[in-house]
Amino acid sequence: MTKYSILDLSPVPEGSDAKTALRDSVTLAQDAEKLGYHRFWLAEHHNIPTIASAANTVIIGQILAATKRLIVGAGGVMLPNHSTLVVAEQYGTLAAYYPDRVDLGLGRASGTDMATARALGRHLKTGEDFPNEVIDLISYLDGSSTDGVTAIPASGTKVPVWILGTSLFGAELAAKLGLPYVFASHFAPGLLSQAKELYTSTFTPSQRLSKPYFMMSVGVYAADSNQEAERISTSTKLHFAQLRTGNIGKLAYPVDDIASLLPSSLLAGVEHNMSVTAIGDPKTVTRQLDDIITRYRPDEVMVSAMIHDPVARKRSFEIAAQAFQKIGAKEPA
Repeated sequence: MTKYSILDLSPVPEGSDAKTALRDSVTLAQDAEKLGYHRFWLAEHHNIPTIASAANTVIIGQILAATKRLIVGAGGVMLPNHSTLVVAEQYGTLAAYYPDRVDLGLGRASGTDMATARALGRHLKTGEDFPNEVIDLISYLDGSSTDGVTAIPASGTKVPVWILGTSLFGAELAAKLGLPYVFASHFAPGLLSQAKELYTSTFTPSQRLSKPYFMMSVGVYAADSNQEAERISTSTKLHFAQLRTGNIGKLAYPVDDIASLLPSSLLAGVEHNMSVTAIGDPKTVTRQLDDIITRYRPDEVMVSAMIHDPVARKRSFEIAAQAFQKIGAKEPA
């Protein structure tokens, strides 16, 4: 059976605040554990009013403490924003408290605007540093570092490391290093097929992974009716529109007629961003997820949804879990 997991961004809805959003993420993780989800990851973003998941190491620790089985991790740490040694120490510390329950996904994007990137110290690095930084971080976690520095208590924990991406760069790097790979198709699906093919066809086995492991993220907006599912999805569509126009606020209330609010060209771009998404009632979402799994044959699917109402968000993930269970023993090719 294809495993199913959740990517959360701790969305901050209009009419609420970041404090409530962070508490809602912990509650959602507890619900996810009961629903059979395998992992629960937090995405890293900075200076975006819609998203509270910035200090993810802290959030992950809170969620680990509030759950018992769920694997919790970063989806991901935007590595150029951070010191590799500090990341190793932080996630090694989490693993010391919660063995075999911590994941570390790595990305090379900034997760923010240029001014905030400079505030994070990102201007001191380039994207070309990323492959070597990944190698250095793994050496700290595995206890094989040759620079004379030991990452305590991370050394020897071998926290699972994943490469995240929306391009061929990440797929190639994950294959070369023998690491599991995640494609963020819930918001940038353009190179999905090419990236998966490149990753699986060029994969080199490593001490960490003997064969390719491919996970893809999928947007899911599920409700008890198709009409309501379409409606709750409009909050994310408005968010993507804001990102394109640079006018970003908290996660908008859902609307009944989004076409009346956005120019057709902008709406078309947003719809493309969300083209690998399941939207509908339980029957419709089950069919759409089945189609996605049949087409791309992932080893695991990570679902994501920016839904304004936490109750509706919980219901959406509940329907998605039921859909995966109905799809059943559909083994990846």
